[in-house]
Formats: sequence, C-alpha cells, structure tokens
Amino acid sequence: MFRPHPLLGLAAAALVATTVATAAPGLARTPAPQPEYTITVDPAAAGTPISDSLYGVFFEDINFAADGGLYAELVRNRSFEFGPADNRSYSPLTGWTPTADAGGVGVASTADDAARLHERNRTYLRLDLDNPGGGRYGVTNAGFTTGIALRAGGAYDFSVWARTDAAAGTPLTVTLHDAAGQPLAAPLTRAVRGDRWTRYTGTLKATRSTDAGRLSVRAGGTGVLRLDMVSLFPHDTFRERPNGLRRDLAEKIAALRPGFVRFPGGCLVNTGSMSGYDAASNWPRARSYQWKDTVGPVETRATNANFWGYNQSYGLGYYEYFQFAEDIGAMPLPVVPALVTGCGQNQATADEALLQRHIADTLDLIEFANGPASSTWGRLRASMGHPRPFGLTHLAVGNEENLPDAYFANFQRFRAAIEAAHPGITVIGNSGPDDAGATFDRLWQLNRDAGVDMVDEHYYNSPAWFLQNTTRYDSYDRAGPKVFLGEYASQGNKLANSLAEASYLTGLERNADVVRMASYAPLLANVDNVQWRPDLIWFDNDESWGSTSYQVQKLFMNNVGDRTVPSRVTGPSTAPTPITGGIGLSTWATSATYDDVRVTTPDGTVLFADDFSAGADAWTPLANRGSWSVVDGAYTQSDTGAQDTLVRAADVTASDYDLTLRARKNAGAEGFLVAFGVKDSGNFYWWNLGGWNNTQGAVEKATNGAKETLLAKPNRITTGTTYDVRVQVRGTRVTLFLDGQEWASFTDDRVTRTFTQVVTRDDATGELIVKVVNAQDRPAVTRVDLGGLRVRDRARMTVISGDPGEQNTRSAEPIQPATRTVGGIAGTFTRTFAPNSVTFLRIRTK
Repeated sequence: MFRPHPLLGLAAAALVATTVATAAPGLARTPAPQPEYTITVDPAAAGTPISDSLYGVFFEDINFAADGGLYAELVRNRSFEFGPADNRSYSPLTGWTPTADAGGVGVASTADDAARLHERNRTYLRLDLDNPGGGRYGVTNAGFTTGIALRAGGAYDFSVWARTDAAAGTPLTVTLHDAAGQPLAAPLTRAVRGDRWTRYTGTLKATRSTDAGRLSVRAGGTGVLRLDMVSLFPHDTFRERPNGLRRDLAEKIAALRPGFVRFPGGCLVNTGSMSGYDAASNWPRARSYQWKDTVGPVETRATNANFWGYNQSYGLGYYEYFQFAEDIGAMPLPVVPALVTGCGQNQATADEALLQRHIADTLDLIEFANGPASSTWGRLRASMGHPRPFGLTHLAVGNEENLPDAYFANFQRFRAAIEAAHPGITVIGNSGPDDAGATFDRLWQLNRDAGVDMVDEHYYNSPAWFLQNTTRYDSYDRAGPKVFLGEYASQGNKLANSLAEASYLTGLERNADVVRMASYAPLLANVDNVQWRPDLIWFDNDESWGSTSYQVQKLFMNNVGDRTVPSRVTGPSTAPTPITGGIGLSTWATSATYDDVRVTTPDGTVLFADDFSAGADAWTPLANRGSWSVVDGAYTQSDTGAQDTLVRAADVTASDYDLTLRARKNAGAEGFLVAFGVKDSGNFYWWNLGGWNNTQGAVEKATNGAKETLLAKPNRITTGTTYDVRVQVRGTRVTLFLDGQEWASFTDDRVTRTFTQVVTRDDATGELIVKVVNAQDRPAVTRVDLGGLRVRDRARMTVISGDPGEQNTRSAEPIQPATRTVGGIAGTFTRTFAPNSVTFLRIRTK
C-alpha cells in the first residue's frame, strides 16, 4: 500500500497519492475528484517584467503611529508643546503630573517667553523650587498609553535640556518606577549649573520588566529650574540608531521587504492651515506638513497639530524617513502638499507667494536628499550623519484633492519646476480619494493629457468590491500614465478581507506593466488610540502583531518574482443577481422629512405605498439611532446629531421596479439618503444626496457592513426644498432621477471571482511561483497545466488559510503561513486548494 514520506503531512501525502497511476492489487480505488478549475500556463509567451518596487509600505502618523509608535521616544509631550490646537483636551502639561518626595515643595507651570529653548520649541517647563533644607519637587510622565514599557536588563538613554538661576546649581534626580512608586532602575543624578540651556544625559538600566512604568524628574534646592525636551529612549532601537525607531515595529516592516516607503502621509500632508508664519510669534500652531520643520537637531524641530486629532512632534522627520528606507533597502517616496486641501476640506490657496515658497521648498527637499555635501541642504544632511546622497528618484505632489482643476494647475507648477531643475525625478500626480466618479475621471483626463508619468490612486472598499474588480487594470491604456496604488484596503481586518485583497493582488501582478507600485494603508495602529480601521500592523506599548492582511501582504511581497508568466484560469464564478430587497430612508447629521413613498412595477402595479396618514408602522429601524416620528402627515428624523440612521420597509422581490418619494432637508450638515435593495443593516444600496458636508452625491453599496462607492458627483441639497426622488431598478441596472431629471445611472453586474491565480518567475532561482487564491468556503480541485515545462517533482508550498471570520489580535494570532515541501508536481498535475486559502507553490524547473 502507499506509505507517505515521513517528512510530508497527511495533506501532502494525499496529494502524492492522487498522482499514483495504479492501485495496489485487490484494493478498490476511490475515483479522484474531477477538477473544477484549470490553470493553464504558457511559458513560451513573453511575460511582463515586474518592478522591484511593485509592493511597498505607506506610513502616515495616524493611530499614534509615530509618537508612541514607530518613533521610539517613551516620553509623551516631551517638549511641553501640546495645546488646544492639537486637541481641545490638551494643555502644555498633558502627560505630566506634578510630584514630590521627601517633603519637596514647588510649583510646576509652563511658559512661552524669551527664556525658551528655541523659537520653534517655544514652551518649556518652569519649576519654582522651595527646598532649602531637603526634599525634591518635579514632574512624572506615564508615557503614551498604560505606561512606559521597560525590559529587565535593558538600557534606557535619558536626556534633558535644563537651566537654573540658582547660583549654587540645582540637584536633579531622575527615576524610573511603577505606579506605586517602587523603583524600576537605580536613580540617575545630575547637577544643573548655569542659566543657559545645556543638555544633560545619562543611562538608566531597568531592573525588572513592566508595561506600566513611570519617569520622574525631580529637583532639590531653591530658585527657578527650567526644563525642556525631557526624553527617554530605549538604547535598543532599530539598528541602535540614536533618535531611532522602535525595534519590533521596524523589524516587522522590514520583514515585508518593501520596495518603497511612501511618507509622511496621507491626509496630514495637505490639510491644516495653508497660511505662512504668524506675524506675532513667527510660528503658527497648525499648518500643512512642511519637511523643513522636521530636520536638524530634534530640539530645534517644531511640533504641529495632527490632522487626526493629536500632536505630532516631528522627532520622526524627513531625515529619519530617508534613513529608514535606506536601512530596509526600499526606495524613498515623499509626498509634498500641493496647497489644495483634500480629505473633505476642499480649499485651494490664493496666496501666490506661499505657493512659490512651497515649490522652492520642494526643490530644496530634492537637494537635501540628493545634493552633494557641499550644497546648502546636502550640508545639513551630512551634518545629521549622512554625507552620501539618499538617491531620491520619485516624489508625489498632493494627496486626494477634491478640486481637480485647482489641484492640477498647482501640480503642473510643481512638476515644471522639478523637471527643470531635476529631470531625473519622476513627479507623481493623483486621481482623488475614490476609485471612480467625476473627480477621478477629471484628474485622470488631466494627467493623461499632460503626459504625467504616474498617477496615484486611492480607495477603501468592501471585500466584495475587490473580488469583483480583479480585472480592473486589464483595460487600462498601456501607453498612458502608470499607476501608483498608494492607498488601498478592504474594509475589515479579518481573513475574509485578506483573501479578497489577495485576489486583487493577483490582478495587480498580471498588470505589472501598468501598476508599478502598490501599498496597503494604513501601516500601523496603536490599539489604544485608533482613528482608522483596518490597519496592517497593530501594537500597544510593548507588543506588536501582524493582522491577517499583514501575513498575506508579506507572502506576496516576499515572493514577487521578476516577471509574469502568462496564464489563464477556467472555472465557475458567481454571476450577478437582480437588485431586490427592502427600501429604506436614512439621514446623516441632518434632520429630514419623507412622504409619499411608493414602489411600483413598470406596468404601474403598486407593490408598496405609504403616505404616513396612518402612522409609520410599516417601517422598522435597522440602526438604533435618530428620532423618527410622523409629523404633519410625513415621516421625519429630527435629530441633527444622529449619524447613519436607517429605517426599512417592504420586501421587493420583483427584478424591475420604481421607488418614488418626496424628501426635504430640514436642518443639519448634509442632505438625505434613500436606500434600496436592503437585505439588513449591513447589506444595501443607498443614494446619498448632499453627503460629505453637503458637497457630493453618491451611490454606495454596503456588503456585510463595508461600503463601496459605485458613483459620485458634486451635489448640494437646499434646506427647506422638497425634492422628487425616483430610483428606477431594472435587474442590475439602476437609473436615478431628481426632480424629473436623470441624475446618474449605474449597472452592478460585476462577476465575483472567488478563485484567482497568477504565475511569476524568479530568475535567480529558476522557479515558477504559482499563486492561487481560493476565497470560498469549499475546496477547489484544480488541474494545473504548466505548458510542457519539465519540472522537479517536489515544490515548496506556503499556505495561509482558516476561518474567514478569524482575525489576529493581541491575545492570539491564529492566521499564520505554513510552509512545507510537497510532491506530485509534474508538467500537468492536480491540486486541491483548501477553502479560504492563499497558496504559493515555488516549483523548480529542470
């Protein structure tokens, strides 16, 4: 009988068993299952070269990704620059608590006056001390989340800038301790002397591990002691660089082997004030991200209000970004503001001098990255420790601008200046915040007509969208601008999301001649401070873990290959179905009134009608939000603060029907929403009129709670005006009418592909890499035809699989890749791919 090789598991044994030509005498042979899918490879056809930078990472300071995250500083608000401009709850002493021991007396306050450390580091801590006979007074910092994480035996580098008016000097004691005051390291003592700012340093060695440590800085004596830039770094940073990166997070990013690092954002790049320096203080508290604020000695760098609602210190600045990209072998890809805001703000600068300054700053940035050490900005780079140029080749201007013509006019100004001074730099434009719509179409037209080299696309959609759009780039113009997919993710952090993304990546690789770069976003999230989900890598103050998408991205990024090998797949797919289900009414931060709701067939048969004269008993809330009631014979949602309300009625089973109603906005920030094809609270379509702060209309489709935008265009709803709304459904075709005029139409007839594949070749090893995604709940028996290639009979197989509802968390990471050697590989072979799996087969050719 057949005996499995001892190095193979049962599944591998079963695979080999299916390749045995004859059964043992006297034993009945179980018929092999017939292949449902066939993958056919054409090794003789010319494949598409794949860029070394196809997959990269995108870093934005969101979810506390920098301070309290990748940037290894352990002290929160080290420079006392927090304030209401960052967050209404902040003050310069946020993160700090006055403290004393041995009867110490004093007063802790902050000041912004001529005694400051630097004009861009304006606020400092003032301690008025009154301890002539002993005792110490000062402040305590508890770090960014639950406390300061320390590892037993670890060295922690302390530094502080200080000055004192005490003639005899001021004794300073630095301690690490727990919340109860018990020591975690031997104390560090320094004597502060002189009334000029001086940096004092020392190292503390942790005696035990904790994730809830505290740092206290206390002083004895009398007089005024001024402190600034109170800092504590683990000595064990990534590559042990001073002012460095948290090792575990940096190593997880490095393990992806990214081809590029896009930085520093995101929405924080082009949002915030677009004004110049404040005339009174010569330093504004909130403005767009500007690279010159982030370089030079850390004590001279600014802090700034972060778009995501907190303070960013700029300790992790442009020099550190360039250094990190170099350390992990990735191409640096900075993004500079175009002076046209995106991310819902929609404002373009009218200040010509400010625009010119930003263009000049961008040219200076290129010099900082690439200039010789004898140049102005190259000299600064050299003084920071890197005399050699960083080798910048690509630079993006702008991020998700919603004013396409205003943005592109500014973009062209940047582009012309950059190409004139640095013709070797690829200047990247963008296509706005969505995968489709009026802004997307207009920006692509402008980029195409101007011969822009590369266009940055961004989209966050449902897993279903990714499964239905694996062929998105098949129809892109091969002679047009190349695509940089700078931000994408499916909405969720479960294995089902990762499988949908994996399917989509097979399409990116098949279209590597068009899609030159792609990066999942966002990269990092502090589990205790989250502004956006999903995210690739999660962490707290002492642990980190990769999401299921991290594991899938890592598998693709570590097994790219040098070129595609043309291949095709045949087999079943999920066909589209007519749009049926309930109808719904909704509001978002708005009060609205609805009346005369009717659903009719094309021949006039009434399927549902409600004029609310008898109340609203036909309607069921699907979201416990808002205040719905019948007022003056119409149905009104009156709470202008309620978001994402939804009530449902009827159950339309007909494939062809018309939904008509009258709607009026009463008050609030947006317009109103009309839903159709409603299955439940997570599965529906809705026509959003006056959305996005009453600037845009759109049709969104929700699938299992995740939304995707099917179409979008500028739109505004007038308060107090009654609108006639009509939704015409014909199978999968929907036409929308507003006040009798056709507003837009769409067809939702995309095929869902739950089985996808791509084949690439690794030139260095001579291996074919067969990549298969089976994003369905059943196994996929598949015939693989390698087109006559002679191959080794064993291959290295890596599989990621599991429950599609599973996710990796702080407490458990069940979704991990499993790698082993399998046999039974031949020019043609049959393989059963597990349900809900991503499988990579590295097959050596003879």
